[in-house]
Amino acid sequence: MDRLRFGTFLAPFHPAGENPTLALQRDLELVEHLDACGYDEAWIGEHHSAGTELIASPEIFIAAAAERTRRIKLGTGVTSIAYHNPLWVAERMVLLDHLTRGRTMLGCGPGSLPSDSMMLGLTPTDTRELMEVDLDIIMRLLRGETVTEQTRTHSLVDARLHLRPYTEPCFDIAVAAVASPTGPRLAGRHGAGLLSIGATMTQDGFDALAHHWGVVEERAAHYGHTVSRRDWRLVGLMHVAETREQAYRDVEYGIETWFDYFQKTAAFPQMAVEGNRLREMIDFINEAGVGAIGTVEDARAQVQRLWDQSGGFGCMLLLAHEWADPAATKRSYELIAQHVMPHFQGGAVSHADQTLAAKQRARSTREDYAAAQLQAVATMTERYEKEKTEQS
Repeated sequence: MDRLRFGTFLAPFHPAGENPTLALQRDLELVEHLDACGYDEAWIGEHHSAGTELIASPEIFIAAAAERTRRIKLGTGVTSIAYHNPLWVAERMVLLDHLTRGRTMLGCGPGSLPSDSMMLGLTPTDTRELMEVDLDIIMRLLRGETVTEQTRTHSLVDARLHLRPYTEPCFDIAVAAVASPTGPRLAGRHGAGLLSIGATMTQDGFDALAHHWGVVEERAAHYGHTVSRRDWRLVGLMHVAETREQAYRDVEYGIETWFDYFQKTAAFPQMAVEGNRLREMIDFINEAGVGAIGTVEDARAQVQRLWDQSGGFGCMLLLAHEWADPAATKRSYELIAQHVMPHFQGGAVSHADQTLAAKQRARSTREDYAAAQLQAVATMTERYEKEKTEQS
């Protein structure tokens, strides 16, 4: 397989009532940690209500994170483009592209929380309709076009960018999808990537994976675009530890708060989760195919399952959460980098397979080679003794 990239989708999720300043600092530290561990991407969410997903401007967060990191790419996950003037969305992303020297990415969506859009007088239907119009304007601006357009919320008159993107011809752009074909349809229309946020959150999302990419390819062909599975990103849930029992103990820290948010606070039924007690929640994640709480072997099996169901994709994004305390959370990411990534990277022969094969070759010849080593020592010792005798 092609090199599978790994990253995080950072909404983020923090328990309401905690110190928000410290929570945001933990988010920045997590992105730093992922950069050090070799993760490829971090996508940062935009939310404005409900007290849990605290980042209101992913662009500002990305600017801060970029100064703390060296190589990880940073995307808006997602910019709720119906909330913004499309000209300013494009302008801000081009600026970030220059500031990060090409490490920025634009994720587009309608916005997941109705409690956000309602403050602007927009219904969930409105945001989806506006997204289609606004995304078209953004793509035209990024291609260098001059746009005059009247939308329901904004008026553009001879609008154009005053900077070209740093990345040629443009930075990565991806459209969010949960279960419906709306996101895949728009991604294909514009030749953009796909962010399957609902890839493992619902059975419908999982079942729709292969169909979604089919929609992307069909729409792309219709509009004359070429798309690649490398630009398809799947979002899933994981927490791993050295043992399954340790992973279960770890998530006692915060998984109930996370479930409570989706069950009783966030009006986002696409992220429906089931379970009222700790063990029911763990079993739901593992048994419903939603994710993996356990060991690195469990995590590898989940990634492989998604690969097989989808037919192949470009990046596995781990939905960030605070099921475990910060130390155990960072350790989970480390274990995945150390023991999961190598099985999906390296080409036709993965990095893991290559080193395991080298180890096996050495094992199979060890006895003979060890004997040869001993014989070499004996031969050189005998030769030295002979030299001493001849010189005396």
